[in-house]
Amino acid sequence: MKTVDEYINAAPEHAREMLNEIRFLLKSVAPNAVEALKWGHPVFVEKRILFSYAAFKNHLRFMPTGPSLEPFRNELAAYKTGKDTIQFSYDQPLPQALIKRIAAFRYRDVMENDARWMY
Repeated sequence: MKTVDEYINAAPEHAREMLNEIRFLLKSVAPNAVEALKWGHPVFVEKRILFSYAAFKNHLRFMPTGPSLEPFRNELAAYKTGKDTIQFSYDQPLPQALIKRIAAFRYRDVMENDARWMY
């Protein structure tokens, strides 16, 4: 695969709608970011990698980096999180407002503070 469209089209059918939904949400936060594939997963790049997302068998993973998750830990208590990631189950709607707030936090951190991708 060479493009994000190819990645989404190759994903299992049950994952495609959510992949397109998170792609749209992230694009609304970073409209000038370039979409690319890194490590086989879609990323948004502007100045540096802003965030990544990926489809797995039972969940969608959003990776905005750990420092971008910290201010939202209480709101994320209902979700499985990792150091830099959040998992969203396919059988639940995406928390659109929360994703946009986290993405906006990460975007501002990169644009204003040149925040790194991984810590």
